Amino acid sequence: MNRLGRGGAAFVAGIVLALLAPSVAHADQVRDLEYWLNDYGFSQAWKTTQGAGVKVAVIDTGVDGTVPDLKGAIVGGTDVSGVGAANGQKPLGDGDAANHGTWVGSLLAGRGTGPGSGVLGAAPRASILTASVALGEASGSISSDDQIANAVRWAVDNGAEVINMSLTRNTLDWPTSWDDAFEYAFQHDVVIVAAAGNRGSGTTEVGAPATIPGVLTVAGVDRQGKASFDASSQGITIGVSAPSEQLVGANPGGGYVQWAGTSGAAPLVSGAVALVRAAHPELKAADVIERIIKTAKPVPGPVPSPIYGFGLLDAQAAVTATVPHVSANPMGDLSEWIKIHRRAETPTTPAPGSAPVTTSTPQSLAPERSVRMDQLLWPQWSALTTFWLPFSLIAGFTALAALGGVGAWRHFRRTPSKE
Repeated sequence: MNRLGRGGAAFVAGIVLALLAPSVAHADQVRDLEYWLNDYGFSQAWKTTQGAGVKVAVIDTGVDGTVPDLKGAIVGGTDVSGVGAANGQKPLGDGDAANHGTWVGSLLAGRGTGPGSGVLGAAPRASILTASVALGEASGSISSDDQIANAVRWAVDNGAEVINMSLTRNTLDWPTSWDDAFEYAFQHDVVIVAAAGNRGSGTTEVGAPATIPGVLTVAGVDRQGKASFDASSQGITIGVSAPSEQLVGANPGGGYVQWAGTSGAAPLVSGAVALVRAAHPELKAADVIERIIKTAKPVPGPVPSPIYGFGLLDAQAAVTATVPHVSANPMGDLSEWIKIHRRAETPTTPAPGSAPVTTSTPQSLAPERSVRMDQLLWPQWSALTTFWLPFSLIAGFTALAALGGVGAWRHFRRTPSKE
């Protein structure tokens, strides 16, 4: 569905709610929109654990810890870009790009703002380590590739058991500096979760870090559990699928946004990983990943598939089911890949007159169809002038034409024919 159509549907729902029940006591709408908490087993898993004691690093545009929904969630931070705040909490970039990290962090470990209000994350008692990066056009004096490598190492050194990466290089390959950084994380038993990418943002296939062996890659599905073809990239490295449509996030400085993209699916899986690590602290990273993929709800077709991976995330089963021990990471072995592929690589010099070699740098995954929550509750003038007024006029003319046609048909039907 296109941007206008999806935004319009949400707008209509908000108007109906405002007109039908303006004086009825109603639970916080933000919490009501978090369908994945029940549908994907999070609420049930919380009977066992809510992720307390587990540190999850969010390598993104910065997580704003002053947001009410994240009060007490951030326990450490850094900036690896050279242009952010020392604590990693300053949003970097312009517009939605700057808000991206806070949206991700709130989906992962939001505390809410009350018993039934605000964004409640997938692991609401897990702790966040925020590493702010400036990617793409917002890149600082340090190269994007080096920022990521430095952020991964910092996260490991500061006790992260899970690293969430809702970003992409838009290429299958990655720099050798990432070999060392990701190997460092795997050697320290850290689970790295990466978003598959958003087709609507130009990422037609899974790109690094989602292609790195050992990384748990997350694809996106809509509310019905069907592949989100508009938002989710595909590839053979996908491990599991999670919701990437009609997501809710907390905005830096306050307020909420509804958005879509695998950027949001990834922190839901990172939250599930945190729940498993809290419930089973004795398990190594390979067994934690095995639990996530082997307890996933199956979908029609081959398993694993380049669309869904092993299936749809089931947080409750991942925490409570009995899953046999494994001796190796089911998502692959980076060390073996390096031995085979890096050894075969030889530097080449472009032939005279040939096109220059181009490279891609990491960038945060642009969210799809973000809509501020206040736009769902009350009509904005721009929406009235650009959509509702033209829509009403067209609908009116269509209705008049239909009525005219019906009248003419009845008239000619009643007129006796001459023989």
